[in-house]
Amino acid sequence: GKILLVQERSDGMWTLPGGWAEVDDSPADAVVREIREESRYETRATKLLALLDRNRHGHPPHVDHIYKVFIRCEILGGSPTTSHEIQGVDFFGEDEIPDLSLTRIVPAQIARMFQHLRQPDLPADLD
Repeated sequence: GKILLVQERSDGMWTLPGGWAEVDDSPADAVVREIREESRYETRATKLLALLDRNRHGHPPHVDHIYKVFIRCEILGGSPTTSHEIQGVDFFGEDEIPDLSLTRIVPAQIARMFQHLRQPDLPADLD
């Protein structure tokens, strides 16, 4: 019933683990790598939850046009550890969400991920 968030050192705010895909990364490989790099959890990607155009969801402007990919993952192992980019790793309930890094995630997207958690058969969201 909780969602994994990481606290960015750059702004002190919280977000879902994530980042830029590397050349030749599949979406599943990219999310598993980013979660490992940012939280030290080992995961397996299990379902595409959403593919969203960042410009349509109230994020501050960005120089690049970005699509945000939300993928449900299963934790296989590991333990939370911080890094040079991340100063906090924790799980939060829907009513416990800390201050979010709005350049990365907005409250409506977190709320939608909780809907996907409660209703695992929801189809993926597409803009």
